[in-house]
Amino acid sequence: MATWSNLSFQDSNSPLMEQLYFFHDHTMMILLVITMLVTYMMAMMAFNTFTNRFLLHGQTIEIIWTILPAIVLMFIALPSLRLLYLLDEINTPAITLKTIGHQWYWSYEYSDFLNLEFDSYMIPSNDLELNGFRLLDVDNRIVLPLNTQIRILVTAADVLHSWTVPSLGVKVDATPGRLNQTNFLMNRPGLFFGQCSEICGANHSFMPIVVESVPTNFFIKWITVMNTA
Repeated sequence: MATWSNLSFQDSNSPLMEQLYFFHDHTMMILLVITMLVTYMMAMMAFNTFTNRFLLHGQTIEIIWTILPAIVLMFIALPSLRLLYLLDEINTPAITLKTIGHQWYWSYEYSDFLNLEFDSYMIPSNDLELNGFRLLDVDNRIVLPLNTQIRILVTAADVLHSWTVPSLGVKVDATPGRLNQTNFLMNRPGLFFGQCSEICGANHSFMPIVVESVPTNFFIKWITVMNTA
């Protein structure tokens, strides 16, 4: 989860988020080279005392500064298109989780398991345990198996919401009357925190998301307990 000292992204917990990291670093390196080159040229021009008074136009330099940016843009565009394709690809999901945004809580449905459904509210600060996270912990966490392809369907019951877990690279708009979907795979166990990322009213800041990634056998036990409860 993010802390006060974080200046970059959260640690990756999914292959898609790792690819987003790589693309970010790739693009930043290109921008850094361009910035250094432009800064150097501006410094040279500022301190240069010579003037070419016979220069009216330069066909060669115009061709260079047209073709070179186009090549640079290709180096950014091709990895970006590849990443967009990977983010939208749904690879035969093993589990489908339906998420419904409300003012101001989330409700979840595991329709693959006897229509298991529950609501998830933020735990008030007065009721938090000593090791709880203020404004981030919930009473009912989403429990999902790791190393499993998961499809999530997202909608809203009232106004616009956005189901977002940064460390998984997932941000899906919850729109009333519309069903959006995405997929993700968690490659390590743990608790992953998120929040609604669309301003949805007075308590927009108080509808967090907690995803608990567990091994498959623990997930099956949890499903069994929830179905018999």
